[in-house]
Amino acid sequence: MSDNGYSLEAFLEKTVDRDRNQGLFELESDRMLDINLNGEVWTKLGSMVAYTGNIRFEREGILSRGIGNLLKKAVSGEGSSLTKASGQGSVFCADSGKKITILKLNDEAICVNGNDLLAFETSLTYNIKMMKRMTAMLAGGLFNVRLEGTGMAAITSHYDPVTLPVTPDHPVVTDPNATVLWSGNLEPELKTDLQFKTFLGRGSGESVQLLFRGHGFVVIQPYEEVYFQHPQ
Repeated sequence: MSDNGYSLEAFLEKTVDRDRNQGLFELESDRMLDINLNGEVWTKLGSMVAYTGNIRFEREGILSRGIGNLLKKAVSGEGSSLTKASGQGSVFCADSGKKITILKLNDEAICVNGNDLLAFETSLTYNIKMMKRMTAMLAGGLFNVRLEGTGMAAITSHYDPVTLPVTPDHPVVTDPNATVLWSGNLEPELKTDLQFKTFLGRGSGESVQLLFRGHGFVVIQPYEEVYFQHPQ
């Protein structure tokens, strides 16, 4: 590489798609997922940036997960909407340049913030979950997707995620907008800190927090991502 950049040949060589033989999910870079598809997979709506081969995309049917999930989708926006990709070829997915991490679940369960789930195998069962108190809608991080079973999932985060252990003696409180995922056995509680709200002079954000108790873990990112805005 010269001081003025790459030659075209060098640029093409550096950025060309390479099959790394990593299986169904492989990272072309830390911000681009390559799905080597031969069957079906779930992807986040709008995350496909390119594909090769014979691939069909079908948005999740509006009643495919029952009336309960339909109501959740009606108020959660597109953060937890899914597209099923089926066929044979390569599907390239990305989400606003966020960092991608591939997780392999082995008869395990996790809950992922609805906006941070990029793709997952159809061998995993999923269910959209919603916080019970609607006042939390001001905070974001309301909707999450519970994944359970054996298979791979790709999750996204702004910058490098950090895992915090949760124990009965050491509960963890997080900002909903910075919370990426948590262990499937934990049920976060909403915690409202009115004094903190007054101090910040904000009507949302840190004034509403998630409290995790029990045994497990919670993963956070060094960024507050607000993907749901309360209508004005």
